[in-house]
Amino acid sequence: MKVTVFTDGAARANGTGPGGYGALLRYVDPAGRKHERQLSGGYRLTTNNRMELMGAIAALEALVRPCEVDLYSDSSYVIKAFTEDWIGTWKKQDFRRGRRGEVRNIDLWERLLAAAEPHTITFHWVKGHAGHPENELCDKLATSAADADEADLLVDDVYEKEVSERETEEKECDS
Repeated sequence: MKVTVFTDGAARANGTGPGGYGALLRYVDPAGRKHERQLSGGYRLTTNNRMELMGAIAALEALVRPCEVDLYSDSSYVIKAFTEDWIGTWKKQDFRRGRRGEVRNIDLWERLLAAAEPHTITFHWVKGHAGHPENELCDKLATSAADADEADLLVDDVYEKEVSERETEEKECDS
């Protein structure tokens, strides 16, 4: 089955506020019927890059059998990781970048790799906020999810733990 996926992520006050992701999946079934599914979700504290990753993850995790996927995103971070094989280098180096330390968002990169495993994926970059209809729709889904009532936002446990640990370290250094 061939599936076309569009994704986007958004964060308010990047790293210190809420964020969301949006995804659009399209395919034509064997009878020639067109299907479309929209996905979105919001987190109370996250980053734009984490939400860009979550858009791709949510879309791929929604697929119930191996597919041929064309995935479109305006995130160079996500697209170049595959088209320029950053991900291969990171995996070989146990997600370390030499002196620059660990790759950020390892939890989500590993989740994305697991979600991608059964599929054949071609990654495509699209310019964001340039009138691309599907990208604009995904942006709207992502920003709406980010702007949801706080009670409806999910907790990004890994990111919030990292923030808490950094704040603790900063307080200890200030003492």
